[in-house]
Amino acid sequence: MADTEKITINMSVVDLGKVDLLVEEGFYANRTDFIRSAIRHQLTRHDEVVQQSAVRKSMVLGVLSYNHQELAQLQERGQRVACRVVGMLVIDDDVEPELAQATIESIKVMGVFKANKAVRDALADRML
Repeated sequence: MADTEKITINMSVVDLGKVDLLVEEGFYANRTDFIRSAIRHQLTRHDEVVQQSAVRKSMVLGVLSYNHQELAQLQERGQRVACRVVGMLVIDDDVEPELAQATIESIKVMGVFKANKAVRDALADRML
């Protein structure tokens, strides 16, 4: 699987037992397989709402990544970006905190934000 994140959920013992029964009966390989399947089902069911909301909020669906070269080009043109992502925002390790501050106006991530600690600290006041 591509980049994944670990989550923790609480379930009633009866629901957990039902999941285990479905696994034992061969419907799912394991508990994780069941949970992923249930999540995918719900996301598919609500896909149109997610798409409309992302468009309305001008958010990228997927992975948005910036490296030093891309941000340096924005800086040369005097441009700044507002990073709005449903998925993952990646600021590569070659980006210096000062460059990130000069080019990234704001950040809103519904999902995962990956950047080195110095960049995350430099942009902390821009997180929405």
